[in-house]
Parts: sequence; C-alpha cells; structure tokens
Amino acid sequence: MTGQLNRVDVTVLPAGWQTLGSYPSEVSGSWSPALSPDGRHAAYVSDRSGTPKVWVQPVGSDLTFLVDTGEEPVQSVHWSTGGGWLACVLAPGGAPRTEVWLVRPDGSALHQVAGFGADTAENVRWLPGRPLLAITENLTTTVLVDAEHGTREVVAEGDLVTLFDVSPDGSRALLRHGARSSRYVVVRDLRTGVEEYVTSGEQACFGPDGSVWARSDAGERPVLLRTAAGAAQILAEAPDAEVESFALTPDGSRVAVLWNADGGLSRLTVDSQDVELPGTVVSGLAWSADGSTLAFTAEAPGQPHGVWVWDGELHPVSVEPPAPGAVRPTLRRFASHDGLEISGWLFQPATPGPHPTVLWLHGGPEAQERPGHGPLFQSLVDRGIAVFAANVRGSSGFGRSFVNADNGPLRWAAVADVAACVGHLVSTGVADPARVGCMGRSYGGYLTLAALTTYPELFAVGIDVCGMSNFATFYEHTEPWIAAAAVSKYGDPVADAELLRELSPITRIDRLRAPLMVVHGENDSNVPVIEAEQVVAALAARGAEHKYLLFPGEGHELLHRSSRAEYLRETVGWLTHHLRVPSLLA
Repeated sequence: MTGQLNRVDVTVLPAGWQTLGSYPSEVSGSWSPALSPDGRHAAYVSDRSGTPKVWVQPVGSDLTFLVDTGEEPVQSVHWSTGGGWLACVLAPGGAPRTEVWLVRPDGSALHQVAGFGADTAENVRWLPGRPLLAITENLTTTVLVDAEHGTREVVAEGDLVTLFDVSPDGSRALLRHGARSSRYVVVRDLRTGVEEYVTSGEQACFGPDGSVWARSDAGERPVLLRTAAGAAQILAEAPDAEVESFALTPDGSRVAVLWNADGGLSRLTVDSQDVELPGTVVSGLAWSADGSTLAFTAEAPGQPHGVWVWDGELHPVSVEPPAPGAVRPTLRRFASHDGLEISGWLFQPATPGPHPTVLWLHGGPEAQERPGHGPLFQSLVDRGIAVFAANVRGSSGFGRSFVNADNGPLRWAAVADVAACVGHLVSTGVADPARVGCMGRSYGGYLTLAALTTYPELFAVGIDVCGMSNFATFYEHTEPWIAAAAVSKYGDPVADAELLRELSPITRIDRLRAPLMVVHGENDSNVPVIEAEQVVAALAARGAEHKYLLFPGEGHELLHRSSRAEYLRETVGWLTHHLRVPSLLA
C-alpha cells in the first residue's frame, strides 16, 4: 500500500487571554456558539490552535480566552442557563464516540460527566432555568446530570431512544424514538410510563407553559408545530422551504426559525421577521438565557464557518475574512434516469468548457450539499477543474418523499442518479467526458465506490473518503447504536443479507477501472477502517493503481487542521494528475 501518512503533531496554544489574529481561511473556522445568560459573552469551538478547542470571548471584543479541556478535540460547547458551567462534547482520538465534560467558563473545575468507557454521549442540552443537563448515551439510556450536586439520574431507557427535555416539575419527559428516516417524538409520563405520540420529527422541547414545540416532518415538508391540551397548531411553514431547526427562548416569548430554501440556501426569521444573514448557510441557533441575543454560525463560498450574534443588529464574534475571488456556485436542476428531479451546485471555472470535472457526493445520505465554504472546491476551480456537488435522491432539504427515495432496494436508483449527473454535465458542455472524476465522503464514499464499479466507463479517477465498501463488515464492526439506527435506511443485515451483498461495491471491485485514492481515519468507529483495508487489499492484489491515505489520531472526520491541509494537498494532486490538468503535471 502506498501513500500512508503520519499526522503532524499539533502545538496547542496555552490557556490565557489572546488577541484574535489572522488565520488562513482554508483551514480554520469557528462554530457551535453558546451565549452567557446576559448575551455579553460567547463560547464557541474553533480550530485556530490547530485542534478544535473551546474559546470564550466578550461580544464586541477581539480578546479571546482558550478554555483548557485537555488534548482531545472538541465537537460542541453549551452554556448553562444559570451561567456557571460550560458543557463540552469531546471526541477522543477524533472518533465518533464522544464524552461530555463540564468546566467553569474561567477554565476551572473540569470533570467528566458522561460517555465513560465504551459509551458515547450526545444530544446535549441544558434545561432552561435549571443546572440540569440532558444527555443521551448509546441511544439506549437517557440521563439528567445535576451540575451543582454532581449526580446522574436515569430518565428513560430503551432501544434507539433520545432525551430532548424534562418538564419543570419533573413529571414528563420529551423523548425521540426510532431509526433513521422513521423517528418520532413522544411525551412520557415518568410516573406511569405511558407515552403520548406528538409527531414524526428530529427536534422538540417543552415550552414554559408545558406545551410541546417540535420540528415536525410528518408532512412532505418539515414545519414548526406546537401542541397543547391535545390540539396541534402549525406556527411556521412554507410551500417552498423547510423548517430546518428552531430555537425557543427559555421564557417562550421569542422563537427563531432557520429555513432551508432554494436548493440549500438558509433563511432566518425571528418572531416571523426576516433577519439579514452574513452568509449563504447558517446553523447552530442558540439564544442567551434572557432572550436578548441570538448566536449562530454562518459560512459562504470562500468564507469559513464564523460565529455571529444578533440582538436586533448583526455583530461578528469570531469571523475570518472571506477569500478574495471565491467562485459562487449555480444551482442546476434536471431530470434523472426515471424522471425524478435531482439537483446540485456547480462550481465552474471562468474559462470556456468543457472542463475536467469532479462529481462530489455528500455523506448521510440524509444530508445535503449546500453552497457553503469548500476549500477543496475552490482549489480545484482555481486549477481549471469544474466541481458538481450533487444532491441525489436520499438527500435532505427536498421533502420527505425525496429523502426516503433510496431506502433499502431503492438504493440502486441513487447509484443511477450518479450516472445521470455525469450525463447532464456532459450534455450541457460542462464536462469533458474523457476527464470526469468521482469522489465522496462517508455515504458519499460508498456511493463513489458503487458508481465506479457500476459505471466504470464514465470515470477517469476516483477518491473514496471513509466510505462503506461491504455492508456485512460495516454492520459487524460499526458501533452498535449506529448499526441499529441504520437498518431502516440500508436494510437488515440478516433479513436483507442478499440485497446488502449485491449493493456492496466490494463484490464488484474487479470492475473498477479508474485509479482510486482511499482516505480513512485510523480511529473511525462509525465506518471502521476495515472498509478501506479490504478495498486497498483487493486493488493491490490486482495490481490496480491506487493510493491509501491513513490518518492516525483521526476518526470519521479529520478534526485537526494539519490533517485537513494534508488531505487537501494530496486530493488536489491526485485529481489534477489523473484528470490531466497540464499546468500541474510537473
């Protein structure tokens, strides 16, 4: 195997007050904002030190304080409504298994409260007005952590269960049940154990009056729903947009709604009024406890993730300057092989086509390619390579029917969508048919392998980034809670074993013709590294051209800046060489 990489050790900045400096937009950003109760300070995660860490910063100031949470990368941070604690979600070894640690905003009293041993902790939320932290472990056990007394109380247990909220009197819990594509929200009476169905959906909370607020996807497009006394009221809906998420102030007086519209652009409303956005894609809505200030993350092509606050006016907190000359993509919609409309974002060089072209496939598949920050796309366009970031069936953002249109045996239609993308790009003069590449990450890596082995004649090069190659070994080696949740999407490893075998690219690996680069994190326990190893071994046995990039200290995502920079350099080099881009063939 060739091309194995060792990650460069990262020097972490010492804790203390720092002056916000200038960092390369290609490799740094800030996300997961959380506000102090009065909205005057923001905590967020940034990788400006090389590894994702927690920083605290006064709003309106450039002074930043690095909160020492140890050496492990941080995924998210959450500020308690009383202001005394930060809950930090850490990813040991960069892997999908996560831990929850509490720390004071001044960096003192760091201690772990969830995700011990082989457990993973997620869906972290401070309960309004209480020092209680709702946490779900392994999608089987939901707990409340009392930050002041250091106690843990199990609220509910079961298969594929998640805790959203507990009523102020402690009598009811708001839970989510179910596997991917079939999740639903219930209210459980904690005295009797009786559950009352609320809606199908992925997000919910109690209002201060005991009502339930939920992002409901029971219909074709997700809406904001409020239920009380057995009656349901739709508070926000649109015929041309989905409610992506919402944030309710602790007193219930204000609600921010994040919309997904126009193929992936963000819109934001607060109390039904539009808020001007500083980027094309927004995420991570978070109110201050007093309801005065809203924080969120914004990004755009050439503009990395940055943290902003809104108190009637927009204020940057941790924002990098946009890269000059970044290419803005255009949305392409077209009919696939069976007439279903699919789409994608096209990043096109300024020179006339047809161009060498790379087809990018996102993960999930219940995710969406959106016009945010993509240093890889910009780097390729700078070199004369067009990029089409596709949303094939199974992607979110286009309605309930579309996101479920690839479940089980329908997956073959999603693979055929990849060929339809190539056909569209060639027929419209974008792509040179002899110089088309395909790459993707996670599920997109699987789809890349599936397309390369199903339609080998279409592609001149491929890159599989932590993709599944064999459903049998994926189910055998992935985390138990990941396997259990995936059955509704891919199929049952026992009952659907033959279908899953046919859908596994490893069974057709001898059909692959394109030179293939395989990229994986050594600690990945979501899509375990055996998925890469068997592809590499099969290609080596055939003497097929390939390269294997294995990143120690990384999991399902490359969390360290040095790893991402190395990945970017190797990926651009592999694609430009095999797509025969003359200026870079030295």
